Amino acid sequence: MRVCRGDRGGSRAGALALLLGMALLAAACGGNGTSPGASGTGTSGSTGGSTQKGGVYRTAIEDFGFTGAFDPTGEYLGNAWGLYSEMLIRTLVTFKHVEGVAGDEIVPDLATNTGDISSDGLTYTFHLKPGLKWGPPLDRAITTKDIAFAFQRIDSSALVAQYGFYYDGTIEGMNGAVDKKASDISISGIETPDDSTIVFHLQQATGDFLYRLALPAAGPMPPEVAGCFDKAGDYGRDVVSSGPYMIKGADQIDISPCKSIRPMSGFDPTKSLKLVRNPNYDPATDSPDVRANWIDGFEANVDSNTDDIFNKIETGELDGSWTSQPPAQVLQKYATDSSLKPMFHSDPGDRTWYITMNFLVPPFDDIHVRKAVNFVINKQALQKAWGGPLRGQIATHTIPPTVLPGFPSDYDPYKTPNEAGDVNAAKNEMKQSRYDSNHDGVCDSSVCKNVLFVNRTTPPFVNMTPTIQENLALIGIQVKARELDPGTAYTTIQTVKNLVPIAANAGWGKDYADPGTFAVLWDSSGINCEGQINYPEVGMSEAQAKKCGVLPEWQAASRADGGSLPNVDSKFDQCNAKIGQDRRACWIAFDQNLMENVVPWVPYLWANSFTIVGKTVTHYEFDQFPGVISFCHIAVNNKISASTL
Repeated sequence: MRVCRGDRGGSRAGALALLLGMALLAAACGGNGTSPGASGTGTSGSTGGSTQKGGVYRTAIEDFGFTGAFDPTGEYLGNAWGLYSEMLIRTLVTFKHVEGVAGDEIVPDLATNTGDISSDGLTYTFHLKPGLKWGPPLDRAITTKDIAFAFQRIDSSALVAQYGFYYDGTIEGMNGAVDKKASDISISGIETPDDSTIVFHLQQATGDFLYRLALPAAGPMPPEVAGCFDKAGDYGRDVVSSGPYMIKGADQIDISPCKSIRPMSGFDPTKSLKLVRNPNYDPATDSPDVRANWIDGFEANVDSNTDDIFNKIETGELDGSWTSQPPAQVLQKYATDSSLKPMFHSDPGDRTWYITMNFLVPPFDDIHVRKAVNFVINKQALQKAWGGPLRGQIATHTIPPTVLPGFPSDYDPYKTPNEAGDVNAAKNEMKQSRYDSNHDGVCDSSVCKNVLFVNRTTPPFVNMTPTIQENLALIGIQVKARELDPGTAYTTIQTVKNLVPIAANAGWGKDYADPGTFAVLWDSSGINCEGQINYPEVGMSEAQAKKCGVLPEWQAASRADGGSLPNVDSKFDQCNAKIGQDRRACWIAFDQNLMENVVPWVPYLWANSFTIVGKTVTHYEFDQFPGVISFCHIAVNNKISASTL
């Protein structure tokens, strides 16, 4: 899950919401194995010792990398989604926060059931459980008006709801973000007849609407606190909890008036995040199958030194990793040492890592150049930089087979010997481009010199940079690497006017169990001036280009490509209108067309998710929803009191 914010594509967003929701059906419910885990590859369960309540899970991360400053309305990072859904934000319905097919199952959360749905699929009615309360600094019941306010925030353009396209065009009265404060917005399709009842009226039947209601932005937001923040991201340091934990220091915040609100002491985006138990949370309103809540607290410190993080896990200073990728030597050590193997967990990631190329920026406005890049990249070397085959399978197309089962296993349109790159095949493509005037297979245009290449400062990304530079040089593309911390790298490529030519910092994991949550990456509604997810600008319109300040570049690229940029909107819509086997076959054809006729990426790895824990962890679980360790099911025996945080 990665990033979409800003204006949300106007009428295209409506079409997206209409068609994305057309009958997820059995595929979405996991009944056909669309989610991994059924194969038994996961490693959840006891790691030794007795499972008991108490202790603090201590971890570290090189950089939080939040895409929306941790404001639930805009935040689109998997790490954050895990913290919200497991610990901080309850939604009407949610997931079980476990691995595999079971982890993709929708279950009641704040609501008494998974909703009363009208026969035509246009009306969803929910009733809240009794006994639900906000955490400090509030001391009142959670009401359906708080849930309605969350959608008002989604509909406010200033708050940059990065995945607002899941609601625009779906709920009556939501057809694109408006230039109003959330408190001034009224949504005709949401009714709250009383404090415990909420009714959603949809513009059309939307088969995956429950999945959308389980996303963090759809969780309740208290108007008297969240309503004090009218700029994107500002609410992130004062998120009020509706879940079992809260940000440390929440009980010290004065919320009246708004100007008295200060950041909660437990969250400094540059240093640490500390969570403690929410005293107002009533476990009787929840299920231990959904949230066991073993730990008393959570502490994540920022440590830019990856080696240091894993050294501290081994010495017992930390209880385990979060999303940091273990260096190759650490990976091999834990994978081969019999005494360490029980603390090494490899879980299905539902994620593709890729190199993205911008259609607006020469030489990547030429499809033959993009194909040449696909042929020349040594994917085997990139896989090795990540830790070898143990880390994941080399990707040959965009949507991972765990999300789109049934894809022909031998499909590889840019197959090279041992997946190590093929310079001759790459040069044959480059010869056909307009940037190779003498047709020798090497770019000889000035646009191939000093090409900006964005990547991360942390392993394994920094380990990939030399390989990518050397590979591209073989076809005349001289890249100048700019390595940034994860958060800055993302915001750099998310901003259209930055015109980043090529980047390798990004990966994508499913939002929920359907291939459409991958395909959305290339729908034109994913093009937003700030916070986009469609980094190549597939299908960018003239109006979008003008609004984002890149009209000259769009005009040049469009002329070079026959009058318009490659566009897959209609194919996206067609697939989303299908169900069952037809839907799956359509997404397979969609991916093949993307790889052969659009070529926005070089997909190089379908990655597993690795977590390394210490001896203090007595129970481990993986959450299939965000694709990270499940903190509401983890247990430790380190005898550390949350009061010391």
